[in-house]
Formats: sequence, C-alpha cells, structure tokens
Amino acid sequence: MNKSSNLYRDIVSGLLFVTGVFSFMSGEFVISTLLFGVSSLTSNLEFAKPVRI
Repeated sequence: MNKSSNLYRDIVSGLLFVTGVFSFMSGEFVISTLLFGVSSLTSNLEFAKPVRI
C-alpha cells in the first residue's frame, strides 16, 4: 500500500468535509450535499491501479 496516496486521500476527504460543514452552516445546502458526497466517495473508493497481465 502506498502511504503517500493514502495521505493524499485523507487530506482531500478532510478538506472536502470541512468545506461542506462550512457551506452547510452558511445555508448553501446543495453545495454542501455535493461536497459531502464527494468526500464520501474519495474516502471509500480505491483509485485506479494499473492492470497487471
């Protein structure tokens, strides 16, 4: 497992989550919903890996 990729994914999902919380508090519910969804996807999906033949 590549630790730099995991760190990058953790930083991105954390930033998206915090931005979603701030936009939810400011009343922009559609944008916050999209940010929460993208944050969930980046934390749960594996990035593309090359296929080994």
